[in-house]
Amino acid sequence: MAKHPWFPFGTGPEAPVRLLTLPHAGAGAAVFRAWARGMPEEVAVCPVQPPGREGRSGEAPFDRVAPLVRELAEQITASVSEPYAVLGHSTGALCAYEVVRELRRTGGPLPVHLFVCGRPAPHLPPARHDVAGLSVTELAAFLRELEGTPEGMLSDHRALQWMQPILVADLAVNECYTFQSEAPLDIPITAFVGRTDPVAGVELMEPWQSQTVAGFRLHLLDGGHFAIFDRATFVLAEIAAALAEPVSRSAAPVRPRTISPPAGR
Repeated sequence: MAKHPWFPFGTGPEAPVRLLTLPHAGAGAAVFRAWARGMPEEVAVCPVQPPGREGRSGEAPFDRVAPLVRELAEQITASVSEPYAVLGHSTGALCAYEVVRELRRTGGPLPVHLFVCGRPAPHLPPARHDVAGLSVTELAAFLRELEGTPEGMLSDHRALQWMQPILVADLAVNECYTFQSEAPLDIPITAFVGRTDPVAGVELMEPWQSQTVAGFRLHLLDGGHFAIFDRATFVLAEIAAALAEPVSRSAAPVRPRTISPPAGR
């Protein structure tokens, strides 16, 4: 059977619950592949593959959020069984949030939970980066500051030249976004925040609380912009615990902060 272009690792139809994961700018579905090994078997990790990378490298990437989430919402409605949750990292967090709103507008199946990481609340202005105008050396320095790209890739000029147009398109999704006010979501939101994240610190992540009426949690992680990967054991345990809770669409908002354990645990 041919792989689904949007869900190359499957949609976990036999699992009790699915977790759709949307990657950060420049990344693809493979960045979440290892999470399947760390998640309890009750939760199927289903990485989402936007066009323009990995197995879809022959397609043009989206550079605006609206057409991306319209197509993804259609694919979720057609291919993903309920119940499911959605997680997005950085630009992926914005896309995750907007695909939930698109599903609500179109009467599609809503997730039971939204997890966001590394992106300021949608009603706040995003950081802006002129990646298109950077030289390869400057691009390497920009990515090195975020601490999530392997050093081997940063020293590979050909790889960086290949990645740059994807980054430009992905960052345009984020930076050209205009927030349109709608009713808050009726599903819980959990935010994971890297303590030293230069892009989305606690003060920019806490306002995600205003986007839900069904409960909010914030977990403070040791690390920077890619702390969800550096502290994956803790993050996956918290996601699994949240998805094991009875779903309540009228729960009072809560704001506990949980700090991740030291590295190695």
